[in-house]
Amino acid sequence: MRIIKNLYNWVLSWAESKYAVAALFLLAFAESSFFPIPPDVLLIALALSQPDRSFWFSAVCTAGSVVGAIGGYIIGFAFWAAVGEYFFLYIPGFTQELFDKVSLSYEQNSVFIIFTAAFTPIPYKIFTIAAGVSKISVVPFVLASVIGRGARFFLLGFLFKKFGVQAREFIDKYFNVLTILVVIIYFLAFYLVPMIFK
Repeated sequence: MRIIKNLYNWVLSWAESKYAVAALFLLAFAESSFFPIPPDVLLIALALSQPDRSFWFSAVCTAGSVVGAIGGYIIGFAFWAAVGEYFFLYIPGFTQELFDKVSLSYEQNSVFIIFTAAFTPIPYKIFTIAAGVSKISVVPFVLASVIGRGARFFLLGFLFKKFGVQAREFIDKYFNVLTILVVIIYFLAFYLVPMIFK
């Protein structure tokens, strides 16, 4: 827990860096296409540090994530044959079985699936890349990504803009419990997604 707490403090330190906003955009971009760590951590750190700019940070995070989703779509659409094995070997949660089930599910309701993946903590990159491999329509894919990711990140922005200082005090006080809850949520996400797509 001490290591996690130190990492939390390190991430918070980015809020005072002149590269913080750029880092937020790049992290959101990477998480939607190939990187395993979600951008929420840095978004929360920035929003806690500067509650009045929460919506701006949410907008940057949403933009980076949607551009990253398009990047993931392009990977699936144009480069999957060359790079697919890398994702299965090195990206946590990116399994052949789950990928095949997500791809198959797009035949039924691709827009709803993209929105759900964008809004929840399930591994979004699997869905963006599978969308490219499945060659689903680009415009609905982008719109669902904008709405889903925007709803997720602006909800966080709203909470920290409204409860700023109190939110930070709450997180500092209950850090250990919240960390465990986050781990449980992400574990359930990785566990339940394969169940959904059976």
